[in-house]
Amino acid sequence: MARGWESKSVEQQQEEAGTQKIHGAALTPEQIAKENRVRGLELSRQHILQRLQIACNPRHRQMLEAALAELDDQLKDLS
Repeated sequence: MARGWESKSVEQQQEEAGTQKIHGAALTPEQIAKENRVRGLELSRQHILQRLQIACNPRHRQMLEAALAELDDQLKDLS
């Protein structure tokens, strides 16, 4: 059992090391935080788009469209 945890830890460390490099340069903690924030916003945006496709109630659609616009603004600010 300890072996399984150990291999997962090594795998996670390798993945983190791979994501911390862009074109051979190490990323700063601020850059990593920014990338994580962008990824989170993009996932939220995808989720809102999926919900918008099935929404029938006009008020619900309006709320989702407002949330989508807010996410787009946040993504624009980060880029």
